[in-house]
Amino acid sequence: MHESRAGIVHFVISNSLLLVFGTVAALVWANVHLESYERFEQLVHYAVNDVGMVFFFGLAAKEVYEAMLPGGALSSPRQAAVPVLAAAGGMLAPALIYLAVVSVAGRPELARGWAIPCATDIAFSYMVARLIFPTGHPAIPFLLLLAIADDALGLVILAVFYPTEAVSVLRFALWMAPALALAWGLRRFRVQSFWPYVLGAGSLSWMALHAGGFHPALALVPVVPFLPHEAPAPAVPGAPAAPSTLQAFEHWWLVPVQIVLFFFGFANAGVPLGSLGLPTWAVMAGLFLGKPLGIFVFTAASVAVGFERARGLSYSAVLVLGLVAGIGFTVALFFTTAAFPGGGETLAEAKMGALASFAAAPAAWALGRALGFRPGNVSAHG
Repeated sequence: MHESRAGIVHFVISNSLLLVFGTVAALVWANVHLESYERFEQLVHYAVNDVGMVFFFGLAAKEVYEAMLPGGALSSPRQAAVPVLAAAGGMLAPALIYLAVVSVAGRPELARGWAIPCATDIAFSYMVARLIFPTGHPAIPFLLLLAIADDALGLVILAVFYPTEAVSVLRFALWMAPALALAWGLRRFRVQSFWPYVLGAGSLSWMALHAGGFHPALALVPVVPFLPHEAPAPAVPGAPAAPSTLQAFEHWWLVPVQIVLFFFGFANAGVPLGSLGLPTWAVMAGLFLGKPLGIFVFTAASVAVGFERARGLSYSAVLVLGLVAGIGFTVALFFTTAAFPGGGETLAEAKMGALASFAAAPAAWALGRALGFRPGNVSAHG
């Protein structure tokens, strides 16, 4: 019985199902009693989105960093450039499709929502990719780097086109410089515990992003590459090697981050199931068509001009992960409130499009199955 219970817990944790549970609970609560849900959301939103998600993005950055180490799937700069450029394509094509839909429909006032389908929800897309691709498949770090680049570009879009407060590069630099200097110093003096990196450099990085007008959830992204990835020499010759600082960071935060993801879904996904309208279809068209199209075309174009796909990353995998990246969901919901802050019917219809983007998950899973991808060991696709 104990082993069976442990197996269930392992399955839930390894597949990020707590995120799904939190999302479903939020949807139910918001549609049963919206007022009480909104009070809860306001209470926990800051702690979850601006603090708790720091560690999720830290683990995501760890995956990308390891993939970029010698021998990793993205070890060559020519390889790493491809998902970054693909992220640009995965934002440009959805925006153009959205604008085309609202323009043809004669609704120019909806053009403000062009950024909504540009979003990729890194938490959900990462979870779905792990359910589709084999363990160790280069599509997963490719998607992570793409999603992080997408998020970074999204922050620029928010700052430039939907500003809520003034962005200050000077304040950002004044805090980020000591953050990076501290992280470098810790690495230089071979500090093996990850806590000084997280609490010291990570806190300064968080302040840099916050003071600069950017989202502080990315605070550990510039810090993680400084964590030593080499295992320290054993104190006793012949003894088993201790995990590296980078590995210890991942092992310690793996379960707490899954709990954070539960609250992330719980605090962000409570959307009333309202009416459908043109904004709904424009957002869905941008995400379902524009994301895979833009990512596929820009990946192919990047390779054509001399950049290099990661070893084992087929174009069929690129097509599948392009559809996976069409899960805008909670990030797209955030863009809707920025684009249509006045509320009303337009906001509700746009939110429905963002919410419906999760339908890309079963579509991507079905396409992945049809193309022969299975979770487990790396398949013949590489």
